[in-house]
Amino acid sequence: MRWRDQRQSDNIDDRRGIGGRGIAVGGGGLGVLVLALAIYMCGGDPSQFLQTAQPPVQVPPAAANKTSAQDENRQFVGAIMGNLEDAWRQILPSQGKVRYQDPELVLFTGQVSSACGYASAATGPFYCPGDQKLYLDFAFFEELRREFKAPGDFAQAYVIAHEFGHHIQNLTGIMGKVQSAGQNNRLSVALELQADCYAGVWANFAAKQNRVETGDAEEAVRAAAAVGDDMIQKRTQGYVVPDSFTHGSAQQRMQYFAKGMQTGDMRQCQTLR
Repeated sequence: MRWRDQRQSDNIDDRRGIGGRGIAVGGGGLGVLVLALAIYMCGGDPSQFLQTAQPPVQVPPAAANKTSAQDENRQFVGAIMGNLEDAWRQILPSQGKVRYQDPELVLFTGQVSSACGYASAATGPFYCPGDQKLYLDFAFFEELRREFKAPGDFAQAYVIAHEFGHHIQNLTGIMGKVQSAGQNNRLSVALELQADCYAGVWANFAAKQNRVETGDAEEAVRAAAAVGDDMIQKRTQGYVVPDSFTHGSAQQRMQYFAKGMQTGDMRQCQTLR
């Protein structure tokens, strides 16, 4: 995928490696002032001591994150989010007749707190309607390549676009209706397949911008199939239980992504009837 010249989204909250308060390194601070005062009270000149004393160096929590924030994954997701924003800023008002609002992408490592509660990297990427944020641990990209056998940057872009699709569902009110219906696997599958279709609608937009390269569509379809409930159940437990599906089969997920990419029309993504 051609993404390096795409504008970077401003809606990225990089929380990787953040924890605790800033740490004072070296001497200084209140201790220096107390010692200087003691020298003065004893008749000495504290000025020389103050000149040679090292002030505290505050290391902000994000300092350790500064380097990693500039890595290629960070640049990649920033570009994909920028393109998704550009796409849905046009598509949603014209096709869905709904006002568009940007979500935020939160990058984390290991575990994260959201309006939907605490989650670990094992949860995988997710969208929280309570704070309108997407959550992603880059470890999932490696898992997608190694465990799911779905490598490629467009496969990764599909994952982000799928979660972004949930944001679109939140804006249109569909997600709220499904959640108010309570635990219902059929509705859950319908919601996930629509998000796949919306990911395809974005892919259509990206293709019209000449950002989609040969083989990209196959990468996304392979990823959609790999995260189908039947494929995951076969890999983890050796057998398939269709009644327990919450995201849809590999065939369904490929089908709805392809429908969105072929038509570019979110109105073709009606999985909830």
